[in-house]
Amino acid sequence: MYTQHPTLLIGPSDWDPARAPKAEFEHRIAALWPAFPNASQAIVFGSAAHHAELAYLTNFVPKLEPGIALLARDGNHRLLFGGGPNMIGAMRPLTFITDMAPLNALAKLIVGWTSPLLIGGGAMSSALRATIDEATNDTAQDATVHVQKLMRRKSPNELAAIDNTCAVLDKITSTMRDAVRGGHGAATALLAGERAAIDRGAQDVRTLFSLDGGRTLRPFETVDDRRVDPLQVYVAARKSNYWAEGFVCISKESQPASSLAALLLDNALSAIKSGVPITQLSKILAVGMPYSQHSVTRDAIVSPMGLALDGAMTTAFEPGEVYSVRAGLTDGAEQHAILSAMIAVRDDGTDVLWRPGVA
Repeated sequence: MYTQHPTLLIGPSDWDPARAPKAEFEHRIAALWPAFPNASQAIVFGSAAHHAELAYLTNFVPKLEPGIALLARDGNHRLLFGGGPNMIGAMRPLTFITDMAPLNALAKLIVGWTSPLLIGGGAMSSALRATIDEATNDTAQDATVHVQKLMRRKSPNELAAIDNTCAVLDKITSTMRDAVRGGHGAATALLAGERAAIDRGAQDVRTLFSLDGGRTLRPFETVDDRRVDPLQVYVAARKSNYWAEGFVCISKESQPASSLAALLLDNALSAIKSGVPITQLSKILAVGMPYSQHSVTRDAIVSPMGLALDGAMTTAFEPGEVYSVRAGLTDGAEQHAILSAMIAVRDDGTDVLWRPGVA
């Protein structure tokens, strides 16, 4: 789901070698080169909004200004960061790469490079791309899709990180549920959930909510503490650089739309396994009159999850990947509901990492 994102990322992003060993990053970097035998270097871009590939290869997440990793086949890597030399002390804890320099040194450092890999180039400014093209004589090879394919199969450490984020997600939604059932309004419930996430060490929390029973979703822009029942909420949380997301429909009493959405979600989850086409879920999640697919989920019933909220889609479920699976419906009048689950696909089945049921 696309949501508003912070201008400045403030959550903890330090590299934790116990959670993500240096050897794992070295293995990922080594996997770059076999598909590009003529490349000896890679230029990896990331910004506060788009940094999945950079984080995957270096753990580095730019908090305000962009960052670039200069990776080398011989292992002599360098990290370039926004700001002046006085920022090095703040950057060092964020990555295993020890050789660092300000971003304005880029042109000098890559001049004369031939056929380097370019990763994340689609998110960089045109001026930065022009600098790279000029320094490399227009020989850079786009390897973003290659890296995104590598990112699909999660390692045991990555699955553990996502599982931890799902625990944060569960705490957020349960806190919101308790607030609503305690008689509080929408704004109070959302803020209580976000506070719970921060207490659990979340790097980022993003929410959408509904004031019209789930028909539409909106970002938190002003304090509107109306009491609505049901309260439809979307929550995305990030911890240790990995995301988890969930849709919940919170009510003090049973809601027909929520009950049907929960049944549809159960049916979808039971059908998922490695190799199943994504389109098969569209048939399972189809609803009859008086209901139809909710506009939020109609064209987005599945989304890959990990270091980005908007991972590249595939045509079928792949082993090792983590997905958000959504069931949404509406009668076009008063009954609306969206529910979701987080699942990990194995070679021989699936694991449900999080689901709220009917809240």
